Amino acid sequence: MELLPGRIPDFLTDQDVGLLRAEDRVFEAMLDRWRAQMLARGLTTAFIRSSCRTVERFRDHANEYPWRWSAHHVDDFLSDQRGGAGPLSLSTLRSYAGAIRAFCAYLTDSRYGWAALCERVFADVPTQVVFEWNSPRHTTDDAVPPRRRAFTKTELQAFFDAADDVVDTEFAKGSKRWLPAMRDSVAFKVAYAYGLRRRELAMLEDVDFGPNPHVPAFGAFGSLQVRWAKGTKGSGPRRRTVLTVPEFEWVVDLLRFWLSPAGRGRFATADRSQSLWPSERSASAAVRNFDRSFQSVRKLAGLPEELSLHALRHSYVTHLIEAGYDPLFVQQQVGHSYSSTTALYTSVSSDFKHRTIQRMIAARIGSPENEGRN
Repeated sequence: MELLPGRIPDFLTDQDVGLLRAEDRVFEAMLDRWRAQMLARGLTTAFIRSSCRTVERFRDHANEYPWRWSAHHVDDFLSDQRGGAGPLSLSTLRSYAGAIRAFCAYLTDSRYGWAALCERVFADVPTQVVFEWNSPRHTTDDAVPPRRRAFTKTELQAFFDAADDVVDTEFAKGSKRWLPAMRDSVAFKVAYAYGLRRRELAMLEDVDFGPNPHVPAFGAFGSLQVRWAKGTKGSGPRRRTVLTVPEFEWVVDLLRFWLSPAGRGRFATADRSQSLWPSERSASAAVRNFDRSFQSVRKLAGLPEELSLHALRHSYVTHLIEAGYDPLFVQQQVGHSYSSTTALYTSVSSDFKHRTIQRMIAARIGSPENEGRN
C-alpha cells in the first residue's frame, strides 16, 4: 500500500518480479508517480504536462537515465537551448532548470523510495544536478525586457484620447463597431486604474466590485476582487483585493456608467453571463480581442510599439510610487510576492526624480545641523 502520492509503485519493489527493459520501465514509472505527486500538491495540469515534457527532453538530450545524470548534462542542455536557431529567453531557461531541479528533488527524497530501488537494480542512485552555479539566476538585469516601460502621463492621455476618438468616429459613421470600441476604451482605463494583467482584465465580472467601508464616497466600487490573478509555480490562479485609490477616483463614475443600461447593457449578449466585457456574439470578449484593439489604438495615437497592454500595469505602479504611496501597499495592490518584482515595474519620470532630489536638498539645507554653519 502506498504511503503517500508519488511513492514507488509496488510492482517495482517486488524483488521476485523481473523487469523487461528495466531502465525504460523505471523511468516511465518515475514520471508517472511524479505526476501523481504534483497533482496531490494542487499544481495545474498544464504546469505538470510542461514539466514532464521538459524532463523527457532533458533525458533525450543527455541520452542517460536519471540515476546517471550529472551537472554537465544540465550545462550542455541549457547551452544548446540558449544557442539554438531560435534562442530562448532566460525566463524560459529558468523554467527548464526549475523543472529538472524539482524532478531530481523528488527522486532523491527518501520517502518515495527511488534511490533505494536504483541502487539495488542499477547500482547507482539519482542525485541533484541543478545548482545555483549552473542554472540561470533571476536578476533585475534580465527579468524585464529592456524596451518594456511604463507610459508617460502625456502618452497615456494621448492613448486614451485616441481610444475615445475611435468611439466617436465609428458612432458618427453609424457603424456597429462603435459599441465594442466603447467597451475596449472602458476596459483599457479599468486596466490602468487597478493595475491589471491582460487575463485578469478579460476575466472580470460585474460581481467582482464591492464597497470599501473606509471610503463610502466610492459606493459599490471601493474595491475589486481579482479572482484570476497569476499563480506561482503551477499553483493555479490566486485571489487578491485591489482598493480603489483617490488618484484614480474617476474610474468610479466610469464603472457606474458602464454597468448601466447605457453601457454594458447595450450588448445583446449582456444577459448571458456576468462577464464585465460582453461581445457582439458571445458572453465575453477574449484577451486577443483586447490585444488587437490596443495595438490599433496605439498606432492611431502614434505611440511606439514598445508600449504594450501590460504597460498599463507598469504605469499604475509607477504613478502610485510617484504619488507617494508606500511601496509595500503598491506591491500588495498588484499582487507581487516580492518587492523586487514591483521595483522592476517602476519607471519614474525625470520630473519626479528632480522633485525628489530637490526636496532632499531643501530638507538638508534647512536641517538644524546646517543652520549653524551659515
